[in-house]
Amino acid sequence: MDSPKINPYAVLIIGVFFVSTSAIFVKLSAADAGVIAFYRLLFTILLMLPLFLFKYAGELKEISKRDWLFSFVAGIFLAFHFILWFESLNYTSVASSTVLVTLQPLFAFAGTYFIFKEKFTLGALIGGLVAVAGSFIIGWGDFQVSGQALYGDALALAACALITGYLLFGQTIRKRMSLITYTFIVYFNCTVVLFLYVVIKKEAFYPYPAKEWIYFFLLAVLSNLLGHTLFNWSIKYISTSSVSMAILLEPIGASILAWWLLKEKLSAAQIAGGTVVLLGLLLFAADPKKLKGILAKRKQHIHS
Repeated sequence: MDSPKINPYAVLIIGVFFVSTSAIFVKLSAADAGVIAFYRLLFTILLMLPLFLFKYAGELKEISKRDWLFSFVAGIFLAFHFILWFESLNYTSVASSTVLVTLQPLFAFAGTYFIFKEKFTLGALIGGLVAVAGSFIIGWGDFQVSGQALYGDALALAACALITGYLLFGQTIRKRMSLITYTFIVYFNCTVVLFLYVVIKKEAFYPYPAKEWIYFFLLAVLSNLLGHTLFNWSIKYISTSSVSMAILLEPIGASILAWWLLKEKLSAAQIAGGTVVLLGLLLFAADPKKLKGILAKRKQHIHS
């Protein structure tokens, strides 16, 4: 594998900053979750289309049937991640939703355990249990507020599992495709799935006021092209678990933006639970044997 010219961890941090804006635009929008997700992806692929056709379209004939299948599955996971997460923001706060959706490392570890045969270590187990305890604190606090908030938390957790599946499928094929080709194919598949979802749900594609179209466009440019696309670039060089760990910064950025722009206040349960979640995930990440094991097993699996 070629060494990157840019530090992939620095790229991850930049990606997390832009992804942190996603929950804010979704909260500001009055459109249905499926519609928001559809236009976010549609504008993304339209912006990518000229570059893809001009420079990368020839790569399509070199893609194997297995990679086409994995790309399609990754697109399905990504589509329903957006639907469930955006829907969760209708019921719970930005802080609760983003903290729970960033429990990805636990789902990533489960995925790498079953796919790459990575074993649990004591440090990973303790960190995972602490993080889960923090999620229960958030859930209990939201339950005290309303059952709707707890329902939103459950949707965020489901969205978390789906984005991890998207990353796990992506890491197996990203190494054999250029960033633009891989991203365009997955985003295109995701857009098709979202289109069908909106049609089946009979949600309205239009009309919307100008400010809604601005939110859709900013979601495409900031959250996708300068957020998720940077994740897709970095996953060629570092593991899914490492990408998931970097995303831990998202709830911090999103909560600050929600406090500043949406005037959302943090409850004691959200602060306590979020802190416990982050502590548990940091303990999870601080186990070098686990992360090295994931990388070693993954490389062995790819070259076998």
